Amino acid sequence: MSAEAEKQTSKSTGTASPEEVARFVAMAEEWWDPKGKFRPLHKFNPIRLTFMRDSICAHYNRDPQQPLPLKGLKILDIGCGGGLLSEPLCRLGAEMTSIDAAEKNISIASVHAKESGLKIGYRNALPEQLLKEGASFDVVLNMEVVEHVPDMHEFLQVCSDLVKPGGVMVGATLNRTLKALALAKFGAEYVLRWLPAGTHDWNKFVKPSEFVGALRNNGITVTSLKGMSFNPLRDTWSLTDNLEMNYLLFGTKAL
Repeated sequence: MSAEAEKQTSKSTGTASPEEVARFVAMAEEWWDPKGKFRPLHKFNPIRLTFMRDSICAHYNRDPQQPLPLKGLKILDIGCGGGLLSEPLCRLGAEMTSIDAAEKNISIASVHAKESGLKIGYRNALPEQLLKEGASFDVVLNMEVVEHVPDMHEFLQVCSDLVKPGGVMVGATLNRTLKALALAKFGAEYVLRWLPAGTHDWNKFVKPSEFVGALRNNGITVTSLKGMSFNPLRDTWSLTDNLEMNYLLFGTKAL
């Protein structure tokens, strides 16, 4: 581990993995490069955002086609990285609190938001720190994070406790299937070179039943599951009912 990575992970105890944080610190400069190491996130960001916006608006009885459909909603983006989701959600009116275990990610995200004229509450923090402060949110985002934490159940317990009664959680991760191993791991990292080798550990991929069950044990009822499929001929992503690869979920907490 480099000296910079060690510095970046010095605060990363608890639900964060220092090794995983260091991996993303090494790529941090490329968050906003659509052709760089985070190219896959840029490519499927539109369908993730549409799923989030429409699901959240349906839950809170809002019109997703209004200019600011998320106005006034307090949203927590856990593992926000460079802010690829936080910024568009802020533009939709959400009051964003965005946290990441890597200080460098927060620095880059903060600068980009300022340059874009957006007010986002970026913090170098872990979810358990916010929980100790008594924070709670209308929406908690758990996007492409669970496959990088050392203890998924502990992590999801903390995340679930941050959801207000009557609030929602939106999650996304990779399914632990042979197809995901072949395409999302070997294909994306070693063949297409979309991601640096070692970005993902297939053994940490999470089956939908595991994700749903862990949330249910912590008071979150999953009401929607959608897969994300890639069309290599069109170089586009779309929502599907096939959960074999990447998938999204939406869950609610009872009042």
